[in-house]
Amino acid sequence: MKTLEIYDPAMCCPTGVCGVDVDPALVQFAADLAWLGEQGIRVTRYNLGQEPQAFAVNAAVLKEMEAGIDRLPILFIDGQIVSTGLYPSRAQMAQKLGLVLTDSAEAAPKKSCCTPKSGCC
Repeated sequence: MKTLEIYDPAMCCPTGVCGVDVDPALVQFAADLAWLGEQGIRVTRYNLGQEPQAFAVNAAVLKEMEAGIDRLPILFIDGQIVSTGLYPSRAQMAQKLGLVLTDSAEAAPKKSCCTPKSGCC
């Protein structure tokens, strides 16, 4: 089973899909991670604001952060850095993980799991 680890910048909640001004890119990324989980990928996500110890014990993450906090998010596949500084699209992650992206998976609806003014999922 392949593993995907994400080291996120500090956010209001583990996914960043919270608050009154939700970033649509984070909503889509959360949906993409759920899709990856359905494909058998083990996904682990760390938030700097809530889990700083996970960052402190990972030498590769610390080295990237020395170059600047804008290096977050950092994505690892099976222990190797595959992306820094941005949230890749579903198609990009599928390609990096060796998954076949069907037309229906690529055209997944872009919706929020939050109801308006709910605060957080």
